[in-house]
Amino acid sequence: MHDGPARLKVFLDAMADEKPDALLQLGDFAYPTKGNEVVTQAFQQAHPRTLHVLGNHEIDGGHTFDEVAKLWGMKGRYYTENVDGLNLIVLDGNEKPADHTSGYPSHIGQVQLEWLATQLKTLSGPIIVFSHQPLAGPSSIDNAKAIQKLLNSAADKVLLAVNGHTHIDEVVRVDNISYLHINSASYKWVGGSYRNQSYPAAIHSKYRWIEYTCPYRDSLFTTLTIDPDTGQIDVQGRESEWVGKSPSQLGIESKPNLVDGKQICPSIRSRQISKT
Repeated sequence: MHDGPARLKVFLDAMADEKPDALLQLGDFAYPTKGNEVVTQAFQQAHPRTLHVLGNHEIDGGHTFDEVAKLWGMKGRYYTENVDGLNLIVLDGNEKPADHTSGYPSHIGQVQLEWLATQLKTLSGPIIVFSHQPLAGPSSIDNAKAIQKLLNSAADKVLLAVNGHTHIDEVVRVDNISYLHINSASYKWVGGSYRNQSYPAAIHSKYRWIEYTCPYRDSLFTTLTIDPDTGQIDVQGRESEWVGKSPSQLGIESKPNLVDGKQICPSIRSRQISKT
């Protein structure tokens, strides 16, 4: 986005007032290039504990996922972090299955699956699981059922699973686990068949990918507040509006279970998510 640094500043200014225990970005954050250091360094310097999730687009600039993890000071492509008694499990959904042929993979391999099973057994809880690609619901990883089975086996510890990637606002419940899709900070991707210009021509000529999107006027983000006694999670909402036409106004048909104005929207709804 042409205004990416400004959107990040709105978020960081809000967090300076909020004073959360940690900051976390859910992937597809910024190519780890010299030109983007203004973004990545601003995020890193905004809080003593900044955490990253690897998105599928992090390697578009030519890096490997291991290189990106190292550049961002991550413990690894997947890791755990304890934040004042809350255990975070961060997964990497970018691994390639044996039969992968083309496109961005969306998979968690056997070694990482075994690692996840160990963490779920040994961590005392409570646990929140973070990934870029969804583990349930629209566009979920191709071995989502295996992950869901693992998480459900530790449902007494796992409060929630959180993902980015889909650019929607939604909660999906599978067995005893809730899966929260956090909306994009900037836009809904619509693709080449629905290219449209929502900003002045000078912006589109310099930032050619914006016309493949329906942008949000304001930066979207949220904070999660966890009650340590009940495990209830409050999701702080944030509202914006479309810049230009919405996906439905462009003639894009909604996918099953995704409705324009509900899941497809320029907002993150306030919610209360209970463990049971």
